[in-house]
Amino acid sequence: MKIALAQINTTVGDLAGNVERCLEAIEEGGRLGADLVVLPEMAIQGYPPRDILLDTSFVEAVTEATADLAELAAGGPPALVGTIAFSGNATINHPGLHNVAALLDRGDVIPAAIKQLLPVYDVFYEPRWFVPGPPSSPLSIAGRRVGVLICEDMWDESYPIHPGADLVAAGAEVLMALSAGPYRRGIRKERLHHARRQGCPLVHVNQVGATDELVFDGASFALNGEGELVAQLPSFVEAVEVVDLASAEAVKAADPPVEAGIFNALTTGIRDFGTKNSVPRAFLGLSGGIDSSVVAVLAAEALGPSNVTGVAIPSRYSDPRSTTIAEDLARALGINFEVVALEPLHRAVEDSLAELLSTDGCGTAQAAGTAAENAQARLRMLILMTFVNRHQGMLLNTSNKTELTVGYGTLYGDLAGTLSPIGDLTKPQVYDLARWINETRGVIPEFAVTRPPSAELKPDQVDPFDYRKISPVLERLVRANRSNGAIRRAEHKRWHHGIILKVSEKAFGTGRLIPVTRR
Repeated sequence: MKIALAQINTTVGDLAGNVERCLEAIEEGGRLGADLVVLPEMAIQGYPPRDILLDTSFVEAVTEATADLAELAAGGPPALVGTIAFSGNATINHPGLHNVAALLDRGDVIPAAIKQLLPVYDVFYEPRWFVPGPPSSPLSIAGRRVGVLICEDMWDESYPIHPGADLVAAGAEVLMALSAGPYRRGIRKERLHHARRQGCPLVHVNQVGATDELVFDGASFALNGEGELVAQLPSFVEAVEVVDLASAEAVKAADPPVEAGIFNALTTGIRDFGTKNSVPRAFLGLSGGIDSSVVAVLAAEALGPSNVTGVAIPSRYSDPRSTTIAEDLARALGINFEVVALEPLHRAVEDSLAELLSTDGCGTAQAAGTAAENAQARLRMLILMTFVNRHQGMLLNTSNKTELTVGYGTLYGDLAGTLSPIGDLTKPQVYDLARWINETRGVIPEFAVTRPPSAELKPDQVDPFDYRKISPVLERLVRANRSNGAIRRAEHKRWHHGIILKVSEKAFGTGRLIPVTRR
């Protein structure tokens, strides 16, 4: 049986565009001689649609789009595609939907499987919109008994039911797993583990691309009956490949370096956010530090150098080398570069807010010092946002996860920005990524990598942390959904933060819902 693995990049709500992408993949599978084409979970509506699913007119439109695709693809091979359907069990507070894998065959839409296991952890809240389906039966396709799983149905070993084992017991000779699984470090090993424990030849087709904070790596694969890898699609790119499970030989596909996976995930996240939201230009403060240097490299790779502008904003406290190496990096990357001195604005604010910034009178000297530093950070953001407003585009935030965890940043200052590419990387991970970038591209000036990190908001300032020591401790707390005093005090800042691209098991965002007000 020849199966086409079709990992495609869909956009939430773009029903016409998604149908076109699915159709192109089905037609390509037909040209390659496939007996069956397998597409990702929820490919018709894009993933994750979240509360758009509460709009019944949208669900009806998805149903019509699925029927349209079936008719358009009637001349091609049968195809399994992820879609949704009404279950008939809606209530006043719940749409009662099914997460469905549909078999499209000669113009017909045939329900193949309904997702049984609905994840409700981390970024997943599927019981909010869906109800689980009953066990499915194998389908007869090209003379083989084919069982169908949808994402989580292949995964969690703690569930009392095992859809894959049930399908094998019912006579399935091969399993098709439709998935929309986000990338995170180490995810490939986990997928292979759960695929192999099904005890049956298995084809796993995963979505590729990005939606807001979630990045999907594709990396679809096929296993034979011995659990050997017989097909491995590339990561982070669309692809259609055919595998013949009866004759395919085992292949070797080693995991790429961790930093390579992270780099590709983050560039995919930036690129798709810009493309799918029609904001192809990006701006960032280019300070000559490690964080902004890494973000500049990512942005140039994702959007193209001509669509990226780095802005250096030297102040009276800046090391002159900061602006020099920022310009060197911009030149090496080929991005646009601007310099706007902070001093005129800084003096104007000191004159206008002299009493508030004074160490005399009410308040403490420490509070006055913080106010003076934060005023500079907010002036920097005024400059950056003026570039964004003037030229259109988005502002990229350059804060890392360690800083976000302890709140080391200024609200409406350096914490501002639409998209946060490195907000799920700890400070040491940023350094690791920078070193990998220099090993493969050699563009980040050495001074940016070796200098002590500094916000340059007062004389001789350096960050007050040993990042190598505190970052692992803080990361363990975040992953365990725990807090210390510093994490609690910074919670309100993270509520104001932009969209953070998720590459770890626990990122700040929709997968971590911690109240600001608590004891």
